[in-house]
Formats: sequence, structure tokens, C-alpha cells
Amino acid sequence: MSGRLTIYSGPLSMFGAKVQIAALEKGLDFDLVMVPYDSKRGYDPKHPEVLRVNPKRQVPVLTHGGVEIFDSTQIFEYLEDIAPTPALWPRDPAARAHARKLEHLSDEEYFPQIIKLMGLQDALDSEPAVAAIEAANRYYVAMENRLESQWLAGGYSFADIAFYMAALFGERQSAPLSANTPRLLAWRDRMGQRPPVRTVVREMAAWLKNADRPVPPFMASL
Repeated sequence: MSGRLTIYSGPLSMFGAKVQIAALEKGLDFDLVMVPYDSKRGYDPKHPEVLRVNPKRQVPVLTHGGVEIFDSTQIFEYLEDIAPTPALWPRDPAARAHARKLEHLSDEEYFPQIIKLMGLQDALDSEPAVAAIEAANRYYVAMENRLESQWLAGGYSFADIAFYMAALFGERQSAPLSANTPRLLAWRDRMGQRPPVRTVVREMAAWLKNADRPVPPFMASL
């Protein structure tokens, strides 16, 4: 494939961080474009390449020669195709399907609860906030019960990357992991020991600190 691999992300993009971690895990040489972000205005004005490629007008976006794609899961699949080693999906079809299901549930079942909380930080006692936190806690227990080895789906995979970043945002939005899920806490510690994860999370923690925003202790310790 000719052309430079380029990833467009943002300093507080959970989905962009997933893609960046995956590319680093693959050992890929890529350009990272961090699009401008302001605490009050958000991603405005939006980056012209993001607007051109993604009709949803959001990061992450990946360009690579003639390839122009968006959506973190689709980018995962592309990275696995162009750099099959080290594998970040299981090779066995049934195991791969399971890992893909976990990655999907992280994005579509768990993370919507965290998105709700983003607008309720001043009303954490409200019924919607309490319901979102309870849903997140139920998800943590379900993942605790599924965690039978070091990683969520057997070997280290995209499923781990997806849930780690989603749960990081849960921690920031008043839905933290707790002592009720000790295996999940140990899993999070293992994730934080991986150099690609540390690289991305340290950059995010530095941005939060510079913006005078709270940095969860586990992020600050990396």
C-alpha cells in the first residue's frame, strides 16, 4: 500500500485512543494528527480531513493511500489486515467472534451509559445518573465474571483495548471500578503495564492536567 498511514484523533477521543493504541501494538509507522480541541467549543472548527472523510464529522479517521475510513472498529479490522502480526484478534473463528462481541458490547452497551453521565456530573443524585452508574456497575460485574484468564477474550486483543479505554472514561465520569471487581482491577493494572497503553494514557493525562481537569489516580500513576 503506497501512501502514508495517518490517524486523525483528538486529545479526549476514547475511540481515537483505541485506534492509536492498536497501531502502536502493531508496531506500525504512522502519523498522528491530533485535531484541535477546546474545553468549551469542543472540536470546533473541525479538521477539514475529518469533515471530508467522515459524514459523522468525528474522529477517528484513518487515511492510507487510497484508503479513507472511519469508525474505530472498522479501523481495527483494517490494521489487522495490513499488519496481521502481532494478532489482535484470536485466530480461531469462535474465539474471534467472542472477542468481537466483547468489543461491540463495550462500545454499544457499556459506553452509552458513560456518555449519559458526561452531561450529569452536576446532578449525580438524579435518577438518570443513578441509573447510568448502576448499569455501569452491572457491566463491571458481568466482565469480572467473564474474566477467566489475564485478558478478556483469552489472549490480548482489541476487546481489551476497547474496554480499557471505555472504562477509563467511566472512571472520569463517576462510574469507577471498585473492590467489588478485584480481577478487573488486576486486569486494568496489566493493561497499564503495556507500553502502547502507557504512551496514549500519559498523553491524555497530561492534557487533562494542563486543562486543570481531574486525573484519576490510576492514570496519574502510569
